[in-house]
Amino acid sequence: MLHTLVGCLGDHWGLRGNDVVMPVTPMFHANSWGMPYGAVMMGARLVFPGPHLHPDDLLDLMQLEPPTLSLGVPTIWMSLIQTYDRAQVETPGRWTLPKGMRSLVGGAAVPEVLIRAFDKHGIWIMQGWGMTETSPIATVSYPRAELKDASADERYRRAAMAGTVAPLVQLRLKTDDGSIAPWDGRTMGEIQVRGPFITGRYHEVPVSEDKFTADELGNTWLRTGDVATMDELGFLRITDRTKDLIKSGGEWISSVDVENMLMSHPAVSEAAVIAIPDEKWSERPLACIVLKPGQTVDGAALNALMLERGFARWQCPERYEFIAAIPRTSTGKFWKLKLREMFPK
Repeated sequence: MLHTLVGCLGDHWGLRGNDVVMPVTPMFHANSWGMPYGAVMMGARLVFPGPHLHPDDLLDLMQLEPPTLSLGVPTIWMSLIQTYDRAQVETPGRWTLPKGMRSLVGGAAVPEVLIRAFDKHGIWIMQGWGMTETSPIATVSYPRAELKDASADERYRRAAMAGTVAPLVQLRLKTDDGSIAPWDGRTMGEIQVRGPFITGRYHEVPVSEDKFTADELGNTWLRTGDVATMDELGFLRITDRTKDLIKSGGEWISSVDVENMLMSHPAVSEAAVIAIPDEKWSERPLACIVLKPGQTVDGAALNALMLERGFARWQCPERYEFIAAIPRTSTGKFWKLKLREMFPK
């Protein structure tokens, strides 16, 4: 109930009784992010796509039942906007995007290029961060009052962050040396959270230090396994999962940062980055790339773009694999475990 009330706040879901909500997230994925509970509480209409999550199916459904609020993971939304834009050229008029639709995207970091692509059609994407154990809302990236006069580039940059902490949630970043990371936008730490709708244990599983930790007051904090920074305005930026960070020559490389940069190239449809073993540097990044239809680009050009955008040479992938599709989990996220099996070295 507390999670539903927080979710329905104006700067989060902003649900109203006359909303039409299309959750492109299965009920087993954190109870469709808690959205059905909020929709029922407010009397909003729910439109379920069922198993039909391909871009064509979703766009067809939007013509029949135009949603005012939709939600899903970035990979599905990326396929949807690319399909829509391609149809605007090949079959004009086949689809229209619902005018004024709000969209909440989460489950993985949202690339800035995706936010810009939807904004061209008058749809603003908000992203949130959370997990099943947080019910799931923990942060939401809504337009803060302090940024009302910010430039368009700054608004896009902020929208590509995970947002600020939701009411009733406490959040801290714990660094490798055990200290609490300052809000400087640079110092990385593991996200740890606590609150009334955040779990304190797993059912019939003994509490372990690798999942939960206590502070000096005895409060229990959930260890999320996500690594992030927090800036002076309280905006959280997810840098990676602890298991997906790449440590090369003693330096950390964020696979999320590299992926988002690669997907900003006009020829790239999708990019997923994993670590592969390296005798000299311990680990090096390997980039798996899916190109847009009819497009070509090579690794040298992609690395040149990264260097141009301020990445260091050692952060650039030295190996690229161009594949037909990136494996996905049942919720539509990139399945990096499968990629590691495909490219073990």
